[in-house]
Amino acid sequence: MFLALGKASGSCSLWGHVGVTGAPALWAGDPAGQARPGPVSRGRASLFGKPRRTWLHPPRSSDPAKSSRESAGGRARESAAAAARAPGLPPSQPVLAGLPSRRVSPRERRLRVSARSRSGGAEKWAGAGHRPLNSPLPSCLGRRRVRLRSSAEIPSVGPLRFLFQVFVRGYALQMHQLQVLNKAKYGPMWISHLGPKKHVNLASAPLLEQVMRQEGKYPVRNDMEQWKEHRDQHGLAYGPFTTEGQHWYRLRHALNQRLLKPAEAALYADALNEVIDDFMTRLDQLRAESATGDEVPNVAHLFYYFALEAISYILFEKRIGCLERSIPEDTVAFVRSVGLMFQNSIYATFLPKWTRSLLPFWKNYLDGWNVIFSFGKKLIDEKLKEVEAQLQAGGPDGAQVSGYLHFLLTSGQLSPRDTMGSLPELLMAGVDTTSNTLTWALYHLSKNPEIQAALHEEVVGVVPAGQVPQHKDFAHMPLLKAVLKETLRLYPVVPINSRVIMEKEIEVGGFLFPKNTQFVLCHYVVSRDPSIFSEPESFQPYRWLKNSQPDAHRIQHPFGSVPFGYGVRACLGRRIAELEMQLLLARLLQQYEVVLAPGTGELKSVARIVLVPNKKVGLRFLKRQH
Repeated sequence: MFLALGKASGSCSLWGHVGVTGAPALWAGDPAGQARPGPVSRGRASLFGKPRRTWLHPPRSSDPAKSSRESAGGRARESAAAAARAPGLPPSQPVLAGLPSRRVSPRERRLRVSARSRSGGAEKWAGAGHRPLNSPLPSCLGRRRVRLRSSAEIPSVGPLRFLFQVFVRGYALQMHQLQVLNKAKYGPMWISHLGPKKHVNLASAPLLEQVMRQEGKYPVRNDMEQWKEHRDQHGLAYGPFTTEGQHWYRLRHALNQRLLKPAEAALYADALNEVIDDFMTRLDQLRAESATGDEVPNVAHLFYYFALEAISYILFEKRIGCLERSIPEDTVAFVRSVGLMFQNSIYATFLPKWTRSLLPFWKNYLDGWNVIFSFGKKLIDEKLKEVEAQLQAGGPDGAQVSGYLHFLLTSGQLSPRDTMGSLPELLMAGVDTTSNTLTWALYHLSKNPEIQAALHEEVVGVVPAGQVPQHKDFAHMPLLKAVLKETLRLYPVVPINSRVIMEKEIEVGGFLFPKNTQFVLCHYVVSRDPSIFSEPESFQPYRWLKNSQPDAHRIQHPFGSVPFGYGVRACLGRRIAELEMQLLLARLLQQYEVVLAPGTGELKSVARIVLVPNKKVGLRFLKRQH
């Protein structure tokens, strides 16, 4: 092989020849700085029929004395060139010392250079003997060579041990706590095996950042195999959580409209406030029915029905009666089925397929999905009939675009089949995000009355009693936003996420991984990392406010808490969920003081794909006197 870079760039010439023994692998070039090619090999044609040049080592003199003088002169020139090009190296150290005598491919050179140019880096391995995960990659010229490490050096959890942890030690519903256990034992990166699949677990913010910033145009969460099985069995289209590649990109581009931008989400503020009015009425009914006259014995249940009513109104432009005294039976069945599907997902994911005919989990899992899609199909069919009636009554311009579903159906960007595959997934995701976060937020505010009092003062200072909060008001409520951020840090809705980089191989933490590697993003343990968040187990919303904390207590990494994800695959309904929670939380704290009901005690989280409380949450809502 031969590598020659000009004198102006301050580089040297590298000579090598396969099959020549005893030849030096490094030569510093002639006094003029020009590389000297060896003779041209005769009779060896290239692909284009022209003679192919073979680069040999520079010719040696047959005179020993002259050869010695040339060698000494060459070493002197090499030392001088090294000192000029790399001042940090000793004069006697060749610039390319330690490089293997092999050709460096353009792809490897690009990886090395791009890795050096990126800022940040991974944490050090936990435990002795492990080198830092943010070790710099080797360069071709002028730096000490550091090799890309093999994945064989990464600690590994075998399939039997993993199944033992999940089903024998009881981590099936505590997968987020299993992150904590494995990080303490193996460090911030380990491999877990499930059948033939290998998963690379990442449990530090710098490692998460490295993967997320390299996810490409068509990132994939994971193969969602069990979800796809249900869709395939029933001939349903894949939605935004199950489809991949260009089809996902087209689908996501269409769904982003009317949802993703804050200004677009603000269009739904009036609809959300209408639902919140009914929520406050239902809250007072439940308070009046309690023994104390102010208690709601299961606030998570109430928030779930509120979230379902709100997201249904936004997506389908239809009120479905979740906040009435008598809830429609099909709505109750939908709520029950979402829980059934989530509860059986863990078994559908980890148990082998031959157990499906022996145990009830697979049937329950499919039944849950069937009800979810039947519920969504009913709402979509009703909207289609409404649009058709408007078109017949008013001609081509008769259907006026009003809400989200109406926009999708009339824009022509999605077929009815794609719409049918997408909206039930959005409906299900939108309910859990809002309901669980509101439950955890009020639980912690009831345990921290001084924070709740400060938040009440902030809310009424912007929106006095008797007025309804609007989206523009939250620009003046930093503590309210901080409370929600801190709640999502402690209880990320999805404690475990994943990425499959399908387009290229990537470098993470000093390791080079092939494309299609499955990375597991351990958000729960990262968001409680003491090197990023001081006192990570405590509820401290003030940490999110600028200039409110000393430097030692400020957040140390931007990827320490990313509850809505990052990049093109970030949460589609983030802006809607944030607005929904802000509007309701502001209204509640404007009118009530919230305290824990007797007997509620300490809550723990359970991973039902999403993080939920392990028991009912009882709260008392004490009416404020204005």
